[in-house]
Amino acid sequence: MTPSPALAGLRVLDLTRLLPGPVATLRLAELGADVLKIEPPGEGDYARTMLQTEAERLSGTPSAFYRIVNRGKRTMTVDLKTEAGRAELIDLARDADVLVESFRPAVMARLGVGYDVLRQINPKLVYCAITGFGSTGPFADKAGHDINYIAYAGVLDQLAAPDGTPVAPNFQLADLLGGALCAVTEMLAALWQVARGGEGRRIGVSMTHSVHALNVMAHIALARGDEADTRAGAGLLNGGVPCYGVYRTRDDRFIAVGALELKFWQTLCHALSRPEWATRHWSLGQAIGGADAAELSAQLAACFRERTRDEWTARLEPLDCCVAPVLTPAEAAAHPLFRG
Repeated sequence: MTPSPALAGLRVLDLTRLLPGPVATLRLAELGADVLKIEPPGEGDYARTMLQTEAERLSGTPSAFYRIVNRGKRTMTVDLKTEAGRAELIDLARDADVLVESFRPAVMARLGVGYDVLRQINPKLVYCAITGFGSTGPFADKAGHDINYIAYAGVLDQLAAPDGTPVAPNFQLADLLGGALCAVTEMLAALWQVARGGEGRRIGVSMTHSVHALNVMAHIALARGDEADTRAGAGLLNGGVPCYGVYRTRDDRFIAVGALELKFWQTLCHALSRPEWATRHWSLGQAIGGADAAELSAQLAACFRERTRDEWTARLEPLDCCVAPVLTPAEAAAHPLFRG
């Protein structure tokens, strides 16, 4: 017999829009929760039209963005600017386990449906507010998006090209890790407390503060008194060693090398017919970000230019030496890893 999903029976009200909140409640839905997405009248969630194709617009179909992050949820329209709409939300909250919102701080309270009101009718309610910069403090009401949050958090500075220029990522680190993932973690912890007989609680998830806390390698460098180690090309995981980096191949594709441990590096060097490189490794005293590391990185780059990405993949993938092809999103979608 297949067991019921872990969160079967959990009732979630989702008042969020765009990416962080909808992805958080998507994860809850995937675990079996009954998620009711509540949207305002009119346009609804902005994601309905964001990145919408012409064919979707003409057919009245919400964008793929909206459909992907809201799959498996029920939807309804509630106008919180009306007394009837607020009464409807309060009635829904009476029987809910979780409510998630991503308005600016104090918006829900100003509407008359903040946590202090909802807890009176449902003391077990777990109320999660996802914000950009926190519910209090000098930036509480400041507008922002993912790139702003990771800029303030010191994370964008870590995502830099070899010349030190930060690169805008197409993976929303603050939204998805600082927002969605941290919100799910906090909500599950609060639900555990409720399951043990405790009261519900209000959870505040600041995407900027959360992604700052997740910038672990930078914190380690600072704790060691080595701020320079946070710069591109200077640290163990940001280009300072030849055994951990990205290399261009003959066909102008890329190979990702992650041979951090000596045994993987030694296997790779022998596979490349460069056994003399096997002792030039950070664990054997090679200075991270030093002259020998830079020289060997250049030699390794020249070596990888001798074959195409797929030729290197066929040669190295079976050896279990932590080398991977850099796939496009389309290639990843068709890869056996993600098919079934």
